[in-house]
Amino acid sequence: MGLRLKIEGNESVNLRETSITKITFGADIPHDSNARSTDLGSTALIEGKILAAVDGEAADDTSKIARWALVPAENADCYRRITIDVVNASQIVRQISIPNAFVVDYEEDYTDETGAGVFRLLVKQKKDKMTALKFEGGFGGE
Repeated sequence: MGLRLKIEGNESVNLRETSITKITFGADIPHDSNARSTDLGSTALIEGKILAAVDGEAADDTSKIARWALVPAENADCYRRITIDVVNASQIVRQISIPNAFVVDYEEDYTDETGAGVFRLLVKQKKDKMTALKFEGGFGGE
């Protein structure tokens, strides 16, 4: 299984299967609710490797993610379009489109065990745009 991440905004980011190690997608509903709440949110936690440029390759786009995490709320570019593809046997089995994503948390970790480093990106969909979020599947050919 492979994971791909595309972020579109003032700076585009494309991370392939070699970079992304884990994606956790979830719906956020208040836990103190006694009925289905209208206060619905959605998060995606994206984890991956920071890859060094080897043999003349370009460096990966993780530094662009770090710069996006620092964009202030007053700047419209703090919201970007994210597309996550879950790929199995060259087929997309899930596609998650988050059109108004913003960074909640971003961290990079550099230790001897992780090689060049790892990153964790936590994003949310803008709450008043939840109906624009798309979670799709069933792309296999029949």
